[in-house]
Amino acid sequence: MNNNFTDNMTPPVEQKSYDKDLPKGEQAAHNTEVRKRIDDLLERKRLKELLDDSDDWDI
Repeated sequence: MNNNFTDNMTPPVEQKSYDKDLPKGEQAAHNTEVRKRIDDLLERKRLKELLDDSDDWDI
């Protein structure tokens, strides 16, 4: 008994391993530090803009 539905299905796609493309060791640690520094600077910029734009400082 043939089932046309299963005959027309494409074979499962093989999962690609992206782990081999990720940096390891010192490079991974360096990337983590750089990303943390960027996040810190963006947060400081956001907070500075909030303070500079506020009208609460009028006396």
